[in-house]
Amino acid sequence: MTYSEALKYCGDLFRDNGIDNYGNESRWLLESVDDSYLLKLRDEMDDEDAADYFALADRRVCGEPLQYLIGSWEFYGREFYVGEGVLIPRPETEMLVDFALDYLRDKQNPVVIDLCAGTGCIGLTVAAERKDAKVILLEKYDGAFGYLQRNKDRIAPLNGELIQGDVFDENLTLPKADLILSNPPYIKSDEIASLQKEVLVEPRTALDGGEDGLLFYRAIKNIRHRLGNPAAAFECGEEQAEDIIRIFGTGYSLKDFNDVDRAVIIKGDSDDI
Repeated sequence: MTYSEALKYCGDLFRDNGIDNYGNESRWLLESVDDSYLLKLRDEMDDEDAADYFALADRRVCGEPLQYLIGSWEFYGREFYVGEGVLIPRPETEMLVDFALDYLRDKQNPVVIDLCAGTGCIGLTVAAERKDAKVILLEKYDGAFGYLQRNKDRIAPLNGELIQGDVFDENLTLPKADLILSNPPYIKSDEIASLQKEVLVEPRTALDGGEDGLLFYRAIKNIRHRLGNPAAAFECGEEQAEDIIRIFGTGYSLKDFNDVDRAVIIKGDSDDI
């Protein structure tokens, strides 16, 4: 079987199993096996590469996320390690980075805290873009923390600082900060079972926001209060923005590229944003 034939076979397989982006996914998966495949589409495929490719394709059909199979995913123009035990970076989350970079534009040597950091895609991107910043990233779970460490070493080895801890720990010690960022779990507990099968492969701990989906925002409010009420920006689910603003007593929402309220901005006590 040639590389071209293998590519077509997997593309058809993905299409027949309801994978919407079947063409690109079959190509990206083959590229992860052999990044020079485009130069040899008419060549016979190496037996070992073929076995690896088809094994990955079978796992994809069974619902394993493409990003886990590839082992990395792009966020804000950088590749982040991903895999089982960590939430996959998503493009809508980039709006938190956009806000952070704009907010910090005129601040010298800012301190930023990324809570429930996961891969670190938010905080480490800010650290990479603002090398004068000190960015502290908090993550509780061992699986995610391993990816966070690898991504720190890859993306922001000098100004990213990692803490393994829990936002619900009232004894958690964090420094005063200019800005708090977070993409916390925000799916209602009873809605998780209805999510796409690929999403269900991601860790429940990164999805489950409690009975009303707002459990973590209440914990973050307490942390923010202990740190002197700095500015904050959070990702949120559909129809949650007003409830989050109510929890904090202030704030406004930002819409994503689908015109959905996807982030909540909370001004700092000394800010006019």
